[in-house]
Amino acid sequence: MVLRDVDVKKRASGITFCCALLMAFIVSSLVAQSEIKPTCTVNPVDYLGWKAEELANQWVKLEIVPQLGGRLMQVTFGSHDYLFINTQLKGQVIPPETAGHHWNNYGGDKIWPMPEGEQDEHHWAGAGGEPLDNSPFALEVLSQGTKCTVRLTGPVDPAIGQQYIREISIGASSPVISFHAVMKNVTGYPQTWSEQSVSEYNAAAPDDANHFNPKFWGLTPSNPASVYLNGYQVRSGQSENPSYSISDGMFWLHWGSNGGEVWVDSPAGWLAVVDGTTGYSMVERAHYQPTATYPGKATMLFYTTGDHTHSSSATPHEGPPIYYMEAEVNSPMIELRPGESYAMDTQWYPTRMGEDFKTTTYSGVVGQALSAAGTAAGLVLTGEFGVFYEGSLVAHYYSRGGEALGTAKLNEVKPTELVKLNTTVQAPEGTARVSLHVVDGAGTDRGPLGETFVNPPPPPDDRSQW
Repeated sequence: MVLRDVDVKKRASGITFCCALLMAFIVSSLVAQSEIKPTCTVNPVDYLGWKAEELANQWVKLEIVPQLGGRLMQVTFGSHDYLFINTQLKGQVIPPETAGHHWNNYGGDKIWPMPEGEQDEHHWAGAGGEPLDNSPFALEVLSQGTKCTVRLTGPVDPAIGQQYIREISIGASSPVISFHAVMKNVTGYPQTWSEQSVSEYNAAAPDDANHFNPKFWGLTPSNPASVYLNGYQVRSGQSENPSYSISDGMFWLHWGSNGGEVWVDSPAGWLAVVDGTTGYSMVERAHYQPTATYPGKATMLFYTTGDHTHSSSATPHEGPPIYYMEAEVNSPMIELRPGESYAMDTQWYPTRMGEDFKTTTYSGVVGQALSAAGTAAGLVLTGEFGVFYEGSLVAHYYSRGGEALGTAKLNEVKPTELVKLNTTVQAPEGTARVSLHVVDGAGTDRGPLGETFVNPPPPPDDRSQW
């Protein structure tokens, strides 16, 4: 068959049209993919033999086991697991009615009442067999997509007349974890209680679970007007425990062979757990109320097992060493009338930082404070940080008199990478002070990492005297 010229032209035109459609489809697909917003998910999973609910985004995974007192059993950030899990109880669920008064320490994170004690009904006698620690909680998925939230509703604990309801949330674009913990008075008379977030962090050596991690710390800002004689109070263990110290306005607990519990009346509203071996840190924040009464005056507490072998199983037996640190955050003492509720809101911020940890801000943590050196080549900015959000470092420039001179975008940053800043910038003339902020991918300013004066300072500007 011989094709006429007109047929050839028609077929060529059709092929060109199809190719154009194909290219348009490819381009539109690429554009659509580039505009896809990050999401988070909530899914039922089997976690170490437990029926769990997993909240996940690109940064973190949370494993929640409702059957075990509504525990958050694990937080994984990057490749790092933060929380202690008792391998002797892995996959087990021991009902309160069979536990007796023995405490089955599964590990993970939970909510407990305060104050503790056995002297009267206004104190909690402990977790052994109690519904708040052992009974199943009902889990409800409230949202997922841009924000993932689950609600855990616990049973009524007749011993204290309280019910706990806790919501745990993550967003789609950061590793920040939010908690909304409600305690409700279900009796017919007024009661006064505090609620406590109790988080067990794994303190075993990363390469050998039979030994403790020698580079493991807990810290919180100390109170210059502390009600405690040493700035902290040892509640159990060796009274002169060498693990405890205060320096540079900070209470430090450095893991050692002596276990025990210590109370701190920190006014700062945060504590941190630092793993110097792996270079991962966790900051826990709560709202401090300076006029409120806290149980025993303590706002932040730490407990360490020390270097010894013990068993926390239902039937005590010889087992491997157990190394964990409890980081505990107290709410104020709250009087609740019948049917009233109180909520404690806390946030967790996982990031990268090891033994150089110095302090935290709302946007990250500081290992080496921001420094600005004036040189002939420009302004040299240095510092070491961990960040809580993916985005950019932005420098803010100010004159000697405090006038805003402008901003400049510096490095791109992400929470899973330690930030080692060492850059030379061409700052505006007369820059005397620099502040370093984290701006996330949506353009939200998450706050400063640090602020410093330029050294040496610029020459005086007559305008600063106006």
